[in-house]
Amino acid sequence: MVVKELKQDIRKLTRQQIELVFVEMGEPAYRAAQLNEWLWKKSARSFEEMTNLSKKIRDRLNNRYVIRPVKVRSSQRSADRTIKSSFLTHDHQVVEGVLIPTSTRMTACISSQVGCSLACSFCATGKLPKVRNLEASEIYDQVVVLKEMALNEYDIPLSNIVYMGMGEPLLNYREVMKSITYLTSGGGLGISPKRITVSTAGIAKMIHKLGDDGARFNLALSLHAANDQKRSQIMEINNTNALSELREALHYFYSQTRSKITFEYVLLDGFNNSIKDAEELFLFTRQFPSKVNIIEYNQVKDVPFRTASAGSIDQFAGYLHAKGVQVSVRRSRGKDIDAACGQLAGKQQVSSST
Repeated sequence: MVVKELKQDIRKLTRQQIELVFVEMGEPAYRAAQLNEWLWKKSARSFEEMTNLSKKIRDRLNNRYVIRPVKVRSSQRSADRTIKSSFLTHDHQVVEGVLIPTSTRMTACISSQVGCSLACSFCATGKLPKVRNLEASEIYDQVVVLKEMALNEYDIPLSNIVYMGMGEPLLNYREVMKSITYLTSGGGLGISPKRITVSTAGIAKMIHKLGDDGARFNLALSLHAANDQKRSQIMEINNTNALSELREALHYFYSQTRSKITFEYVLLDGFNNSIKDAEELFLFTRQFPSKVNIIEYNQVKDVPFRTASAGSIDQFAGYLHAKGVQVSVRRSRGKDIDAACGQLAGKQQVSSST
C-alpha cells in the first residue's frame, strides 16, 4: 500500500529554511521575504492570496506545503458587547478567544494551550485536561481573527492583547515567544510589545528566563492569595512554586527588564476577600514596582466559589488604594454568555465527543 505523504505546514519553517525551498525551486532567495510578508504581515490563509508570486510558484508551494489557520467555530455576544469565540484547530481541538471592548481599549484575550494542566480550583479551564500546546501560528491566528472582528463589528482597531485565555503560557514558552515575535515585529503585525500582557499562574524558573531573554512585554502574575497555605488550596502550582520563590523570580525579572509587574487577584467570597487578605496582598506587592487588578469572579458551574459582593470588592480595593497601591477593579464581563475561561470550549469539547 502506498501511503500518501502529508504536506508540511509552511509556517513551521524558519526564514532560512524557506530561502532553501525557493533555491531548490530555482527561484531567488528573496522570494522568502515575499512569502514571509504574506504569512505574518498580511496574514494570508492560502497560497492563492500571494499575488506577487507567479501562479507556477503558488502551485508548487501548494503541492508541497499547507497553511492551517484556526477557524471560528462559534461566537457568543454579550449585552456588554463582549464577544466570546471558540476556535477550531486543524486537528479539531477547540480553544477560546475573547474580544473585550471598553471605553478606552479593544482587547483580545487569547489562549496558549488546549486545556490546562494546572487545575486551579476556581477555573473552568482547570476542569479540562491539557491536550497539547498551541503552535505559534495558532496563537497568532487568534489575534488576527479578533483583530478583524474588532474592525468588522465595532469599527475600532485592536489595541491590546492578553495571554489570559486557556492554558499556562510559560509552560508553552517557545511557541508563546515565537508568537509574540510574529505579532510585534516589523515583518509581522507591528504591535507594540507594551500592548501585550502575558499572564502566568507562577512558574518561577520561567519568570527567570523571561528576565534573561529581556522580555519587552508586560508580565502579570495570577496571585489570588498572598499566603502559601491559602494559595495552595486553590492553586496546586503553589506547592512547587511557593511565594518566596516567586518573590525572588519577580525581583530578578524586574532587575532585568525594569517592567512594572501586574498582580491579578480574583475575589472569591468568604475565601480571599477579607481586610486581612488585603493586608497580605499589600505586603507582598509593595516589594516591586507594581499594580493590582482586582477581578470580579465569573462563577463556574459545579465550582463552590461565589462572586464577592460589590461592597466587599470596593472595601478590599479601598484598603489597597489607601495604602498607596495602584489598583483597578475589573468587573466581570459577559455574564450572560459562557464568559468564564474554558466554559465555551468545555461545552463544545463535550458535544463533539458525544
